[in-house]
Amino acid sequence: MGKNLVQKIFESHLVRGRLEPREDIAISIDQTLTQDATGTMAYLQFEVLGIPRVKTRLSVSYVDHNMLQTGFENADDHRFLQTFAAKYGILFSKPGNGICHQVHLERFAKPGETLLGSDSHTPNAGAMGMIAIGAGGLDVAIAMGGEPYYLKMPEVVLVRLKGRLGPWVSSKDIILEILRRLTVKGGVGKIFEFGGSGVKALSIPERATIANLGAELGATTTLFPSDKQTLEFLKAQERERDWIPLQPDPDARYDQVIEIDLRKLEPLIAQPSSPDRVTPVREAAGKEVKQVCIGSCNNSSYMDLMSVAKILKGKKIHSNVSLTITPGSKQVFEMIARKGALADLIQAGARILESACGPCIGMGQAPSSDAVSIRTMNRNFQGRSGSPDDQIYLASPYVAAACALRGIITDPRELGQKPPRVPMPRKFLIDDSMILLPSPDPEKVAIERGPNIKPLPTRAHLEDLIEGKVLLKLGDHITTDHIIPAGARVLPLRSNIPAISEHLFERLDPDFFKKAIELRGGFVVGGENYGQGSSREHAALAPMFVGIRAIIAKSYARIHRSNLINFGILPLTFKDEKDYERIEQGNQLRIEKIRDRLQANGSLTIQNVTQGSAFEVSHGLNQREIEMLLAGGLLNYTRLSA
Repeated sequence: MGKNLVQKIFESHLVRGRLEPREDIAISIDQTLTQDATGTMAYLQFEVLGIPRVKTRLSVSYVDHNMLQTGFENADDHRFLQTFAAKYGILFSKPGNGICHQVHLERFAKPGETLLGSDSHTPNAGAMGMIAIGAGGLDVAIAMGGEPYYLKMPEVVLVRLKGRLGPWVSSKDIILEILRRLTVKGGVGKIFEFGGSGVKALSIPERATIANLGAELGATTTLFPSDKQTLEFLKAQERERDWIPLQPDPDARYDQVIEIDLRKLEPLIAQPSSPDRVTPVREAAGKEVKQVCIGSCNNSSYMDLMSVAKILKGKKIHSNVSLTITPGSKQVFEMIARKGALADLIQAGARILESACGPCIGMGQAPSSDAVSIRTMNRNFQGRSGSPDDQIYLASPYVAAACALRGIITDPRELGQKPPRVPMPRKFLIDDSMILLPSPDPEKVAIERGPNIKPLPTRAHLEDLIEGKVLLKLGDHITTDHIIPAGARVLPLRSNIPAISEHLFERLDPDFFKKAIELRGGFVVGGENYGQGSSREHAALAPMFVGIRAIIAKSYARIHRSNLINFGILPLTFKDEKDYERIEQGNQLRIEKIRDRLQANGSLTIQNVTQGSAFEVSHGLNQREIEMLLAGGLLNYTRLSA
């Protein structure tokens, strides 16, 4: 029987387990990446392991999230990251060099290898034919220490593309179409492998747009073949030596097949406030637009921004629109400047932002109250932009440029001009001077720690009895932004768990932190897809810090469930969803004989002391996860196993 791409790469990296769906497996990791919002904590965790140098083939520390320096905190973290990288054998990408996923695609992603990143959009590198998985910072720290990454073998879904994209239709519309069909939880436990004749015409930047947004499906990762397009991109990046051909076998089998005829696609747009609320642009047309933001780790490539510049050349944006442009990397920024496109963008009225996550993570450019903002980014969760009543739409650069010109949501096919054509450059501008190599004398490097960097919180072993109140009952699709907000106010506290914990669930219950501290913890109840979105482990670390011992939900997002286990919090699921309806905020719950029952079977009994009743929950833990929880989390487990 033939093998698909996922099986081929997993097979060459398999450490434990069988490559059958839902089987527990472990794979070796070739590369890791971190960014500054998750990196400081990941490196503090790595430091605790007591390992003198990273053991991966390549590890890169990027600075791209916390770039707004309104106080000492972000700058201090950047100094910590730079000195830590120098000491422990990690490449350091300086502020201004670019967004981690864009730079990694340009300079480091390799077909056939594995990448683990402490950012949920790490699958961006799947465009290069590598298995690239987003994870919590602790998982990345353990991988840097030479340990394998554990996961359940995902189902492999073939997305078969046929035909070619029509005028004004982009690769963004392909992934928006999949989100429309499957929703934000439709990819949980799955890897999406792209194939078919339609793939051949998609450039690496176009593939990256799809792979990046695949994270919004809840997918483990997204994978493309390594073919002539891959070779062309690597040649232009002077990395031809990194290329290997990688295709599925002709008789490869898949767990599911999705077919998309590219000729039938039209420009699409995701409405507020979820990436799966997708509709044709023509159906949303006419709504007034106040802001347009183009860039982030999605749609910030050279080809994307050159296309926008061609659309805007010689024109002016609408007087009521604020347009921002974010080049994805220094390479992109300098190339559009040398080509004259930067001048065209500025002449049209665009504001040029630095190469950083910026508006996407809520780090500046919050829209005005109740204003429509069209963004080429990957998330539009309510309030993520920094404005509580934001109206964020997600769309392609073509649609965004059309909206900027007209001041209303506009189908770009209505612009009355030819769509831009931007060929892949034969040679990109190569300048790696802002990527610093580790020190050849690590023992001489002193790690700089600012006052905002606090000691790593720890947790003791799992108790045999847990009792407490339901501090908060929530609905479906609670995101990590709901749990720990993004944005300029909270992000600088990522290396200070006591301080960031004060913002826990503040958008849903401003008194949550105070209540949790007074009651010494308790329970949180959630609905479907609890923990959707970012890889930020702070959404598990902060609950651990305030004493949350268990979450009870209908289902979990993959990364967040792993993070809860990593920090010793039980991720429990209702066996009967009617019990979710019955339970109320403020109920007193009690779980007894936890340690024995975890190992005896897959369920626990929870007593609702307030209601005088009991109900069953599942834990779905494998033996390794049980042992991790009994030890109090992954860090304790790893040290005990050493």
